[in-house]
Amino acid sequence: MGEHSIVILASGSGTLAQALIDAAERNELDCEISAIISDKQSQVLERARKYDITNFYLPLTKDRSDWDRKLLDLVNKLKPDLVVSAGFMRILSPEFVSRFDCINSHPSLLPAFPGAHAVRDALAAGVTETGCTVHWIDAGIDTGPIIGQIPMPIYPTDSEETLHERIKIAERALIVETVSALLADKH
Repeated sequence: MGEHSIVILASGSGTLAQALIDAAERNELDCEISAIISDKQSQVLERARKYDITNFYLPLTKDRSDWDRKLLDLVNKLKPDLVVSAGFMRILSPEFVSRFDCINSHPSLLPAFPGAHAVRDALAAGVTETGCTVHWIDAGIDTGPIIGQIPMPIYPTDSEETLHERIKIAERALIVETVSALLADKH
């Protein structure tokens, strides 16, 4: 295990988290995944348990500021070098993003198609290309400085599902490459 640690935030099936887990297992990532945190009882937590990665289920509470504080306190105790939002469908508080280095993976070529429905929005707009972006998280929605992007053609036969699957493959490669590069810079 490397000298650096990351915390992964995820809400869903955890395919991006799995790419990071696999890269760490193969020693392609010089880091320890100190925890995986999810706001949902989702498959990503099962993946964490399978690899004996510390995991936390932090369901959203009615009092959003209370939830923001719980997340901040939890991650603060873990002291990660980097927080990776990998399919985490919650906005992080300005206090959180100012406290930690946080990156996000997004399924479009930002600044085009920010928000929760990027693949559907790209198809609806009739563009011929989209892709994926890894960016620093700031207080806005998908507005932080871009670190890396991979373009992806949109085919006339694409459905939201086929396009999203191709983007996810690129996202997995980009997130691993980006985390590796950012941690290497911390030496």
